[in-house]
Amino acid sequence: MKRNTFLRMLSVTGAALASPISGIAKSYARFREKTGYKTDAGADRFQKPISLFDGDTFYTKVSTKDTDGDLYIYESSRVKKGGPNLHLHYNQDEWWYILEGEFVIKVGDKMHHVKPGDSVFGPRGVPHAFSKVGEGVGRMLTTFQPAGKMEECFIAISEGQMKGKPEAEQDEFRKQHGFERVGPPIDVLKAF
Repeated sequence: MKRNTFLRMLSVTGAALASPISGIAKSYARFREKTGYKTDAGADRFQKPISLFDGDTFYTKVSTKDTDGDLYIYESSRVKKGGPNLHLHYNQDEWWYILEGEFVIKVGDKMHHVKPGDSVFGPRGVPHAFSKVGEGVGRMLTTFQPAGKMEECFIAISEGQMKGKPEAEQDEFRKQHGFERVGPPIDVLKAF
């Protein structure tokens, strides 16, 4: 085979192989937010706040869809004291920034008493939980990186998909969304 013929065949083959990969990359990237946006204070990105539990409301600020799954940020407003079970995320780091009220956040063996302006980082794979401990409304900004399926999880819970389900089914639901329960909620009275 002549050298020129070989080089022509090689370039045609390379272009043919690159086309599907390029197409996949372009179709994946088209879902990423490209123009930027503003979300007002006290508002949800899609004007559909997520209502969880008794009086907890989540306001999406940066959706999983906006970042192709790289990041999820929401503001939560909490009325009652307490918080979730001790749990860990397989692949997500979590970060909390306190906007209003007082909370206790446990990451690993460390307990942090936090107030407005404080933040706490929880690495993936490390058990963590938080509890609202102050009076009045508590608000925090929470970030998941990468986003994983947390936004999807919160929406499903707000739609009542887990209401009244047996614990085993709830545990499986958590695992399908990239996390698992590893202990009870923080007992604030014993924590301090």
